[in-house]
Amino acid sequence: MTHSPTHLQAITLAITGFTLWVLTDTAIKLVNQSHLPSYEILAFLGLFMAFFMFVRALARRDLRALLPHQLRPQLLRCALDLGNNFCVVIALGHLTLTTFYILIFLAPIVVALLSPVFLHEPLTWKKSLAILTGFTGVVIAVHPWGSAHQADWIGYAACMACVACFSVNMVWSRVLTQTENPESLTFFSGMAMAVIGFALMLVHAVPLTARLAGLLVAMGLLCAIGSLCFFVALKHTTAANVSQFHYTQLIAGALMAYLVWRQKPALSTVLGAVLIIASGIYIALHASPDADHPWTHPTTVPD
Repeated sequence: MTHSPTHLQAITLAITGFTLWVLTDTAIKLVNQSHLPSYEILAFLGLFMAFFMFVRALARRDLRALLPHQLRPQLLRCALDLGNNFCVVIALGHLTLTTFYILIFLAPIVVALLSPVFLHEPLTWKKSLAILTGFTGVVIAVHPWGSAHQADWIGYAACMACVACFSVNMVWSRVLTQTENPESLTFFSGMAMAVIGFALMLVHAVPLTARLAGLLVAMGLLCAIGSLCFFVALKHTTAANVSQFHYTQLIAGALMAYLVWRQKPALSTVLGAVLIIASGIYIALHASPDADHPWTHPTTVPD
């Protein structure tokens, strides 16, 4: 008999997934230092994600779990995930892990800003102040009047595109996890990245060394397990609950940045991060009840 995860177990899975994604991003940044094209990194990331999910399903004798119940909604989510991961690879080639995660934490703030338009939720003055505080934190943390150069701005632009894709994907994934298997969602994301990435590699590809191959394998494995944890968590608790623990990535990311590259966050970075996290947590805790959110109901799709 299979038992569904409890709320606490779902939150633990979410934190585990976010931490594994930090390790994935660390591997991506290490691979980026070899100047491997972004689409080639994406191709192998998707390939190993799909491969590990296939092997897992084969070992469990449950290949049907990889099949989608509805193809078109899955393809839409794959497109969002593809855009998100492509922008992640580009951004990590230009920004530190700490700065990258600070910018990614704009996602809950952007969702709150757009909620009056798409979800018809009232934008109170307190929530408006929290949103303004979050954006102020980003400005302080990024410190654009400092020594930022062109490469930094490429990373910033990629992060903004990533935030847009991730925010929509978070809501859409909550809808799909009510009818689709987490294994299928992860497998299809991997397949989409592999197909697009290898298609671009037909034009130009860089030979792999043993070290790069090892990093790519580790990257795919970590991302596959992290994605599986994330989708299982979303299946058994709300997107709002999961997104609150997104901020654990800042701690894990700062730790990895120090351990691998000996990068210490500046005072402005820490101050900005505090403002962003405080803003995001306030928005999450004062969100409308789950019953008011269309993505908590499997039969309702956001307009």
